[in-house]
Amino acid sequence: MKKQNFEEKLMYSKEILEKLMQPEITLEESVKLYEEGLKNIKEAQKLIEDAKVKITIIEQENQESKA
Repeated sequence: MKKQNFEEKLMYSKEILEKLMQPEITLEESVKLYEEGLKNIKEAQKLIEDAKVKITIIEQENQESKA
């Protein structure tokens, strides 16, 4: 499985949510999807944090080059 980018993870989370909202879903399937969804969201949050760090570094480098 290829590494998903943030947008793909967001879409996948929406798909999981839609599946969880289906009335015919079993409890076992619900728990499995819930666990998978939490894992996916954590990975998406990590991507956001990594992007914040990169932006901070770029801004610092930019300010240093102006000094």
